[in-house]
Amino acid sequence: MPKRMNPREARRMMQRMGMNMGGLDDVEEVIIRTINKEISIEQPQVSILEMQGQKIFQIIGGKVAERAPESKISQFSVSEEDAKLVSDQTGKSIEEAKNALEECEGDLAKAILLLQS
Repeated sequence: MPKRMNPREARRMMQRMGMNMGGLDDVEEVIIRTINKEISIEQPQVSILEMQGQKIFQIIGGKVAERAPESKISQFSVSEEDAKLVSDQTGKSIEEAKNALEECEGDLAKAILLLQS
């Protein structure tokens, strides 16, 4: 059976191998966002392991909650000029062009392709 290594020896060995370990204090919440959901971890312990220029974050414990991501509110308004251009290119009404532009977040090419399909 191999000899157990005490924490001090382990820390020294990690430093010799170019690894550095630390932690973040006073972390209130960690949020992980995916396309389909948000994972919220409250009052976690966060450790950081740095090696070869890369940082590895380890999140431990805390209260975990999953929820659907908050919908993003559109930050743009569709101009009449853009709606007219899309309408002319697709042969659709200006109202349909505006709806397509809103759905495509103002991307003219995507809106035209959407209306043509």
